[in-house]
Amino acid sequence: MNGDFAARLIAWQRLHGRHGLPWQGTKDAYRIWLSEIMLQQTQVGTVIPYYLAFLERFPDVVSLAASDIDSVLRLWSGLGYYSRARNLHGAACEVMARHDGIFPRDRETLESLPGVGRSTAAAIAAFAFGAREAILDGNVKRVLARHFAVAGFPGEAKVAHQLWDIAEAVLPRQGIAPYTQALMDLGATVCTRTPACERCPVHDTCQARAQDNVAAYPGTRQRKAVPVRTTRMLLLFNQGRLLLEKRPPVGIWGGLWSFPEVSMDEDVVSVCEARFGLVVDAIRPLPALKHSFTHFTLNIHPVQCRVRTDCRVADSAATQWMDPDYAAMEAVPVPVKKLLVRLKAEPGQATDHL
Repeated sequence: MNGDFAARLIAWQRLHGRHGLPWQGTKDAYRIWLSEIMLQQTQVGTVIPYYLAFLERFPDVVSLAASDIDSVLRLWSGLGYYSRARNLHGAACEVMARHDGIFPRDRETLESLPGVGRSTAAAIAAFAFGAREAILDGNVKRVLARHFAVAGFPGEAKVAHQLWDIAEAVLPRQGIAPYTQALMDLGATVCTRTPACERCPVHDTCQARAQDNVAAYPGTRQRKAVPVRTTRMLLLFNQGRLLLEKRPPVGIWGGLWSFPEVSMDEDVVSVCEARFGLVVDAIRPLPALKHSFTHFTLNIHPVQCRVRTDCRVADSAATQWMDPDYAAMEAVPVPVKKLLVRLKAEPGQATDHL
């Protein structure tokens, strides 16, 4: 199956691939694992500053496993897909407990760690240990689907199975790390959604290009209407501080600090008294904020509320009164951070005076 496919990619990567990424040039499984988790569904440019900050705070699996989840989430704040951070911490603890602090060398055992799927495990094994394993992330699916004219949506089991078969069939006997990097680089920089076929090292054997139908590969999922949800966030002020509530450990924004939420048809004053024992004596609606998730859109209607001074609820593991500047540095979701920035940017808003 195109016996020189791998050789041509390796040669291309040497001259035209990416070589200056901070996780390259190492065989440290911890650093490679960290980069692979961060790069799941996230662009390289977004990941780099988070990766560097994370390594500065947690330089190895020992320090990460010894940390608390709040510290991990704080560093992850803004990167999104927070289950990755929880799985990262869980996997570090598992490496310490079950593997004596040493990352497994084989894909199957790596795949048993929280948050590590088949392709991620293969990438770690290939880069850290030179294991002959096939990867199949989103970019690689696009490359293989086009080059070998694999019709259909890669998320379907039958199509995915076909792509895995191809990915394994074209693996080189040697040079697995540069080949794996070449596949990633090709998908990220050349064989993109709008491909630059003239710069592709295997364009002359690409079946989609031969058909003059590159845009047809890979197939797309049938689009469905994205549901819209609506909520109100309560910005409860007391003596210049805001009340934040820790979300449950699983689900959207799991384990992050966020503003208390109520539905649009609930009475703000009544909810604050029932849930927190707080007396709200002034409220003011703020401009709405829209936040998009993978599977739905959330319309947020913030409400600024002044809480009576003598009714301030005590800090606890579930609720904390925070200075707005301090809150912005905590593990908070992107919309909460945006609202905190908005308060700071608009004089007079980040106060009790409504």
